[in-house]
Amino acid sequence: MHSERAPWYLRLATWGGVIFLHFPLLIIAIYAFNTEDAAFSFPPQGLTLRWFSEAAGCSDILQAVTLSLKIAALSTAIALVLGTLAAGALWRSAFFGKNAVSLLLLLPIALPGIITGLALLTAFKAVGLEPGLLTIVVGHATFCVVVVFNNVIARFRRTSWSMVEASMDLGATGWQTFRYVVLPNLGRRCWRGNAGIRSVV
Repeated sequence: MHSERAPWYLRLATWGGVIFLHFPLLIIAIYAFNTEDAAFSFPPQGLTLRWFSEAAGCSDILQAVTLSLKIAALSTAIALVLGTLAAGALWRSAFFGKNAVSLLLLLPIALPGIITGLALLTAFKAVGLEPGLLTIVVGHATFCVVVVFNNVIARFRRTSWSMVEASMDLGATGWQTFRYVVLPNLGRRCWRGNAGIRSVV
């Protein structure tokens, strides 16, 4: 079955939105090669790689980049595990308050960021945690779990439970069923969740 192509004006509006969102990044990329010391001299007078070498030689920038990558990696790992487990639990189990738990999982990204941030800061102070790497990772993971959960639970809902039952009936263990039946179905959704996390982090 072939789906109809979108109207030309819808495609034009889509590409216009994409260009509008990415245009500032293009300007920044152009200025990164500008030979002028002034930040906003247009058009650029020439092209140079000088600023890249200066940035690479700045220890503060390298430390900031390293810390950002570390936070992103830890937050992503935590969110992938917790988000997938939460989605699996809510998909497989039926219990009182299931909808309330789903709502609680979505609250961190539904509420304004400042509200969630103040709530996390208050919680950290209550348990005696000082601001640092751990609190930053937990804060980022709190937002990122929602992204993974949304993608994985959507895939779970499209997965027929009869596939899992058939695997178990044929003698597969719980781990084998997860490894060869469930996980392949989740692979793309986990990847999309990972991409969403990178945009958030």
